[in-house]
Amino acid sequence: MEKGLSGLRGRDFELSDVFYFSKKGLEAIVEDEVTQRFSSEELVSWNLLTRTNVNFQYISLRLTMVWVLGVIVRYCVLLPLRVMLAFIGISLLVIGTTLVGQLPDSSLKSWLSELVHLTCCRICVRALSGTIHYHNKQYRPQKGGICVANHTSPIDVLILTVDGCYAMVGQVHGGLMGIIQRAMVKACPHVWFERSEMKDRHLVTKRLKEHIADKKKLPILIFPEGTCINNTSVMMFKKGSFEIGGTIYPVAIKYNPQFGDAFWNSSKYNMVSYLLRMMTSWAIVCDVWYLPPMTREEGEDAVQFANRVKSAIAVQGGLTELPWDGGLKRAKVKDTFREEQQKNYSKMIVGNGSLNSELG
Repeated sequence: MEKGLSGLRGRDFELSDVFYFSKKGLEAIVEDEVTQRFSSEELVSWNLLTRTNVNFQYISLRLTMVWVLGVIVRYCVLLPLRVMLAFIGISLLVIGTTLVGQLPDSSLKSWLSELVHLTCCRICVRALSGTIHYHNKQYRPQKGGICVANHTSPIDVLILTVDGCYAMVGQVHGGLMGIIQRAMVKACPHVWFERSEMKDRHLVTKRLKEHIADKKKLPILIFPEGTCINNTSVMMFKKGSFEIGGTIYPVAIKYNPQFGDAFWNSSKYNMVSYLLRMMTSWAIVCDVWYLPPMTREEGEDAVQFANRVKSAIAVQGGLTELPWDGGLKRAKVKDTFREEQQKNYSKMIVGNGSLNSELG
């Protein structure tokens, strides 16, 4: 904005400057770069699934017949097969991890646990007709490390676990998810927290440090954004994951929306509706890039380290890098941040307090 404004006038304030700021304000109201990341991305061409413009528009009889045929195939042929596969995969996961969990701690138990997790996750990915391309496998996360990745969907966990096992980190849930969590933790040292414990930052950090201190345990899988973003960008990484220490293994995940939209808009769809949309898509196609391991450099704080890792993931995945907090999906902008932007605007209007000169 400062560069654009400097090209319109000299150093002194002019009344016409109001038009430039009004234009920018209206552009932000219509479509800003943050809130659009929390809704499904627009497709260049229609993929015979739900139309991205929401409203049905009649184009031609031939195209309508093709769409109807696609609906019959997806709902009457693919959906029943996929539901059956998902049921088999989840059932085997619960039964298998429960049985393995009865064994004493040993290398045999660890091997069986990884076998059960890999097999069941691969069955569940088949239930989504998943096609995954893994790149740079020599950089796969190693035991005792921390794997961080951009977050688009709950199925990100399945996508990564197909190629290797991880220790999950998350909140304890109820219902079916709670049954799966309790069964999984018996066979593998996942790190589950109660809702009250999640607010205790020091307790979370302590348990994670204890986990990575044991080089025999599986790498921890963390999504530092803290929420699902629509597969077009990477938003601010929370610094907590980078304060623990140890080696960070960045992973970039990029879905192909032409075959199915993997983004979970949790404010619009519950988990059941989302899974139904996934199982009635044509397929879930994505690329996964393993990046070289990274460690915190001397004199680098946790925020700088997090930004460096985020930049590497964004560049590799072809994603837009944004400094905004994904928490804006559910929370309002802080007053302190709004006041800071107001000060920057006033400096640009007055013309004697350039942001660049201040930084210099």
